[in-house]
Amino acid sequence: MNRAFSRKKDKTWMHTPEALSKHYIPYNAKFLGSTEVEQPKGTEVVRDAVRKLKFARHIKKSEGQKIPKVELQISIYGVKILEPKTKEVQHNCQLHRISFCADDKTDKRIFTFICKDSESNKHLCYVFDSEKCAEEITLTIGQAFDLAYRKFLESGGKDVETRKQIAGLQKRIQDLETENMELKNKVQDLENQLRITQVSTPPAGSVTPKSPSTDIFDMIPFSPVSHQSSIPTHNGMQPPPVPSRSNEIKRDLFGAEPFDPFNCGAGDFPPDIQSKLDEMQRQRWRGSKWD
Repeated sequence: MNRAFSRKKDKTWMHTPEALSKHYIPYNAKFLGSTEVEQPKGTEVVRDAVRKLKFARHIKKSEGQKIPKVELQISIYGVKILEPKTKEVQHNCQLHRISFCADDKTDKRIFTFICKDSESNKHLCYVFDSEKCAEEITLTIGQAFDLAYRKFLESGGKDVETRKQIAGLQKRIQDLETENMELKNKVQDLENQLRITQVSTPPAGSVTPKSPSTDIFDMIPFSPVSHQSSIPTHNGMQPPPVPSRSNEIKRDLFGAEPFDPFNCGAGDFPPDIQSKLDEMQRQRWRGSKWD
């Protein structure tokens, strides 16, 4: 696994210098990921990184995760790694920070490059999987190095400083865009919370009716005071009042009081009927005595 980039004048490259200096060459590949390495270059260094990321890929594949696809944009300014659909820049590897690039001779789908991270100053090895273009992508990065070196010799090193300043400004713009997107998301969340609060809060002056308390059987306790007020109205009219009970003795239609055998006494009958009852009682007593 190695790719040496010679800078011979008769070197035949795949792309025109204008394509890499004024534009970029795009490629599609699968991104296995990146991992920190101890050395900025070396075949064994990238071989260990590839083995490590391949193992991690098999674990993710067994869990049902797919390898993400990315778009590579190669120019004399570096290698950009973008999301294919949204074109969001995931990594911007400046060319002067790339120290090693190689494709795998045992697995022609794999190619890698080592880049020094601008923030942590750690060397990271980026590993990609391309079914048909692994070698071509490696050669394109090599051609970008060759053109960048020639421009460096022609400008006496001034062009490199300019590119560094441009790269710094591009990174600042990218950070500001990311911060702007986060602020937009926070504003959207606050608007959603405010909308939910307005829907759940009743208007001013309104009275929320209170439901009556219930007992353990989920029944409203009886209250003789509130019973009349709890009866619903019919067509806006109150029901007729319930007549109050009186202590007067009710009589039947003949004007007689109702018969109550438990309250009957000896003085409750008229005199003629009472005398006959007494006579019958004495005769009965005499008959039982003679027997």
